[in-house]
Amino acid sequence: MTAAAEHGQLFAALADPTRRQVLDLLAARGEGSASALAAVMPVSRPAVIKHLAVLDRAGLVESRRQGREVLFSVRPEPLESAARWMAAVAAEWDARLAALKRLAEEG
Repeated sequence: MTAAAEHGQLFAALADPTRRQVLDLLAARGEGSASALAAVMPVSRPAVIKHLAVLDRAGLVESRRQGREVLFSVRPEPLESAARWMAAVAAEWDARLAALKRLAEEG
């Protein structure tokens, strides 16, 4: 998958406020099961499972089995990659705007 496709999938996953809440809870707790997350969220366990699946496809969570439970935790690497990409885009725009400013001031 290309970096652009990965970032697109990441941003699509983060566009949903419920998924952001799931990530926030996992980040605060370190890890959690779908049942534990559903217990403190305004959505059902099946809905949490669907949101976790989207986050997993975007690479934002990882899972591990502990007995009968599946525990999820946040994977920060995709967020760090997206942050680096956004910083590079911002730097590029800053350079373009600085060049435009120089041209405007010269002319």
